[in-house]
Amino acid sequence: MAAGSPATDAGATAATRARAGSRAGVATTATATAATTTGGGNDVDRLPAPALLPTEGRSHPPVLLLHGFIDNRSVFVLLRRSLRRHGWRHLEALNYSPLTCDIRKAAELLSRHVEDVCERTGHRRIDMVGHSLGGLIARYYVQRLGGDARIRTLVTLGTPHAGTRLASLLPAHPLVRQMRTDSDVIKELAQPAPNCRTHFVCFWSDLDQMMVPVETARIDHDDLRTRNVHVSGVGHLAFPVNGAVAAGIREALAAADPINPAQPEAADTAPEGAAHDRASVA
Repeated sequence: MAAGSPATDAGATAATRARAGSRAGVATTATATAATTTGGGNDVDRLPAPALLPTEGRSHPPVLLLHGFIDNRSVFVLLRRSLRRHGWRHLEALNYSPLTCDIRKAAELLSRHVEDVCERTGHRRIDMVGHSLGGLIARYYVQRLGGDARIRTLVTLGTPHAGTRLASLLPAHPLVRQMRTDSDVIKELAQPAPNCRTHFVCFWSDLDQMMVPVETARIDHDDLRTRNVHVSGVGHLAFPVNGAVAAGIREALAAADPINPAQPEAADTAPEGAAHDRASVA
C-alpha cells in the first residue's frame, strides 16, 4: 500500500493512541501505588501505620513467671495450667541461678530474657508474675532499668516491697540482706519513679509468715499505678498454687488485653468482692 494513504495514516494514528493509552495506564498505576505508599490522597507526608508483629493483637500478651528465693520454676506448674486452660498461649517460667547474689544483677539478666521473649513472640510488651524475691527482681527491672517500656502488668505474690524484718534473722546470704527493710535496694525502690508505665498488682496475705509485717508485700508509692489485693488465709509458699489467687491473677492480666479491648488499660478492678487497696480473696 502506498505511503501517505488514508489507511496508513489511520493505522499510525491508532498505534499512537494505543501507545499513549499504555503510557497513561502506567502513569495511573504508578500514581495509585504512590498514593497507597503515602497513605492516599494528596497528603504525601502521611506514612501508613506500621503493621502488627506476628501475634500482637491476636492473643494474650506473653506471661513470664519468676520464682522466689528457695524455689524454681516448677512452683508455677498449676498456675501455668490455669492460665493455659483460660486462653493464655505464651507462658514461660524463668529459672535464675542459686548462685545469684545481687538483685540488680538478676534484674539485668531478666531484661535480656524479656527482650528475647518479645523478639520470639512478636509482642512489644509482655506481662510478668513474680513470687516473693522474684517480684522484687521484676520490680527493680521495671522501675530502675527502664523495664516499664516492656512490662505492661507486673503481678507480685508475697513480695517484700518494703523489705521484711525477718530477713535480719535469716542466714546472711547477699540476696537475703537485700530484702532487709534498710537495704540499699529497698531504698532505691522508694525513690521517685515518674511516668512509670507498668501497672502493678500486689497480692499480700494476712497469713504470710515471711512478710514481717504482712503489709510489706503491698506497694505504697505515689508514682506507681498499683492495686494491692488482700488475700485471706494463704501462706507464703501457697501463693503460686492457690486457686483463688490464680483467678485473681487471670483477672489482673485480662485487663487492657488486646483480645478484651473493652477493658481500659488502667482498669482498677479486683477479684469479685474486692475493692481498690482493700481487695480480698477468700
